[in-house]
Amino acid sequence: MDTIPAQTIPAAFPTIPAQFEKLDERFRWLDGDYEVRRLFTGARKTEGPAYFPAGRYLVFSDIPNDRLLRYDETTGAVGVFRPTSGYANGNTVDREGRLITCEQGNRRVTRTEHDGTVSVLADRYRGKRLNSPNDVVIRADGSIWFTDPSYGIDSDYEGNAAESELDGCFVFRLDPSGELTVVADDFCRPNGLAFSPDEKRLFIADTRQEPSHIRVFDVTDDGRLTGGEIHATCTFGRFDGLRLDTEGRIWAAAWDGVHCFAQDGDLIGKLVLPESVSNLTFAGPKRNLLYITAATSLYALRVTFNGAR
Repeated sequence: MDTIPAQTIPAAFPTIPAQFEKLDERFRWLDGDYEVRRLFTGARKTEGPAYFPAGRYLVFSDIPNDRLLRYDETTGAVGVFRPTSGYANGNTVDREGRLITCEQGNRRVTRTEHDGTVSVLADRYRGKRLNSPNDVVIRADGSIWFTDPSYGIDSDYEGNAAESELDGCFVFRLDPSGELTVVADDFCRPNGLAFSPDEKRLFIADTRQEPSHIRVFDVTDDGRLTGGEIHATCTFGRFDGLRLDTEGRIWAAAWDGVHCFAQDGDLIGKLVLPESVSNLTFAGPKRNLLYITAATSLYALRVTFNGAR
């Protein structure tokens, strides 16, 4: 990792009050620290937090600045993990502890191996280039699921302006064998996605539909999706990244913070933040440390609930 001198990027900033907005009795006991810690600021647009428990560090994207950053949980330092990232957006960690990245600018999904080399996992579908992979999750069977909207080719701000070679913005499944399959083809701009704790359902945000909403699919034994009904709608701005907790509640990034939905799709509460939220992840040995990427900053909050594994 290329490090940034500590004096040029401060790692700690004054905290802000934790503002939990309780909209339903089911949100009554969901809260956490009295204050939210702002760990870093100075990015153009943060995204894709991915936590590595063995090293106790977080990798996250700064998309317009075309770099991946790294927050060290043990020291509080922030450095540059990769100075040129292909305008990386979503990231996750596979079951062997390797970084999986959606590179919007390079229009591909990659894996960073243990020796630091980068392997291309998917960049074309039936001979045509992908649009700009956005967010990614991994199922227990090793399959990689990712969304492919056009944000990275719409302009040069978050990628490289180009024409789409596909007939739409799809959701893909990449099998361990390397076979790439379209699992959903009726989205406007598919974005954040997350499995239920038992992996029998998949939730996918459609950012550009009006209103922005989350759809829910049943996952068949052979990896296909059925259903696709609207499960929840956004009450402020648009949805982005998603995560679920152990009770099956959805925590969704939105313009005013993080929205919490019960299993039936009811909005039951919010964590309000001063910046528009792009994504989030649960971390720590108990998965009760919430890292949040929001506009120019990275935030952290210890909470009273636990993220699904």
